[in-house]
Amino acid sequence: MGAFAVIDPATGATHAEYPAATDAEVEAGLSAAQKTYQEWARTTTVAERAALAQRLADLFVERKDKLAAIINREMGKPLHQAVGEAEFSGSIAAAFAEHAEEWLADEELEVADGLRSFFRYQGVGVILGIMPWNYPYYQVARFAIPNIILGNTVIVRHASQCPESALALEELFRDAGFPEGAYVNLFATHQQISDIIADDRVQGVSLTGSEQVGAIVAEQAGRALKKCVLELGGADVFLVLDTDDIDLAVKKAVMGRMGNTGQSCNGSKRIVVLDEYFDEFSAKFKAAIAGQSYENGDFGPLSSDSATRFLTAQVRGALEQGAEILVGNNEPQGNVFTPTVITNITPSMDVYSEELFGPVAQLYKVGSDEEAIKLANSSPYGLGSVIICDDLERAERVGNQLDVGMVFVGAYDLSGADVPFGGVKKSGYGRELGKVGMLEFANKKLFRFAK
Repeated sequence: MGAFAVIDPATGATHAEYPAATDAEVEAGLSAAQKTYQEWARTTTVAERAALAQRLADLFVERKDKLAAIINREMGKPLHQAVGEAEFSGSIAAAFAEHAEEWLADEELEVADGLRSFFRYQGVGVILGIMPWNYPYYQVARFAIPNIILGNTVIVRHASQCPESALALEELFRDAGFPEGAYVNLFATHQQISDIIADDRVQGVSLTGSEQVGAIVAEQAGRALKKCVLELGGADVFLVLDTDDIDLAVKKAVMGRMGNTGQSCNGSKRIVVLDEYFDEFSAKFKAAIAGQSYENGDFGPLSSDSATRFLTAQVRGALEQGAEILVGNNEPQGNVFTPTVITNITPSMDVYSEELFGPVAQLYKVGSDEEAIKLANSSPYGLGSVIICDDLERAERVGNQLDVGMVFVGAYDLSGADVPFGGVKKSGYGRELGKVGMLEFANKKLFRFAK
């Protein structure tokens, strides 16, 4: 079998196989990216590059159905969600195109000696992006588009199960008018990735993936003195503290747990409910999760056989250690994993500190805000959180004490095409999207003028 293969997780059928890149192809990709950085990225304006990004935004929307069919086949995303991902990727391109000149404008500095001083934001060179399978377009869009507009060029190593979305993305950038070498797709092996990170032509690395892979990439980047941005796992809490509408809270919790079949780093994985609401919320949440339908397209298969085996083993381990299953049976049919709710989880259990990457919710009851905060912060991860609380001042006080990168009050995933995204602790470091994300791999060049 080829190193990169399209295996439909719904059927197990292999649709296509692609060989790994040769060393000569890796060198050609590096050379093209470096040449384009020197001859195109450094000589064009932000406005010129942003105009190409706007054309890219249009192409995402024009080709959304074709793009959706590809990732439905590659990693099982339901078609309506796949179309939404292509559209949102277009929104990201449009947002960067619209705001790039504003976000990259010179930043004047007030200094004691009164000399004219400012920062100018420019590219630094070639940036390597190591991308995941769970959002094959969105993750790449939020990495590649701002970097190219900034004045960098990018090399993308996509997930091994996403070769056709990788090729579709390369075609999109080319058809939008970006020159060869601005966006380079490489089916690189693990050893070749290490070699690329160490190459002097590469100036930074952005990884979205697991905690384990993040540690390896960070170590390699550190040895080579390369900056890296890491967007890793999450075990986000969904805190229900104060609400007059339990039905709406349940609806939002289901969205938080079931989006992308539960395969989202910032999915609501730990549902934490204040005791006065627990019984009503628990009964309605269990019923809503049990009512999710694979046949109706509410969720899809897990992304691969290995993902299914891993999640099944995690749930089995939790049950063996004393957890209770309220919904589900931990008996997947192929890669179709029945949406599940588990409870009676204690800190001594492995699952208490793990990320469950699939449609499995952990349900907890707490007696106070302080207990909710303690439980939330007990995780080694610190990506996002949701607080359901009608008292917004109380919600903000609680959110201020959470060790996370994002606090969404009143709803799950209040993300936007221009809203920064990222976490703390073992969820990684650095930010993507928005101005702050655009500046992660910028040369913040200081200009000073004598009188």
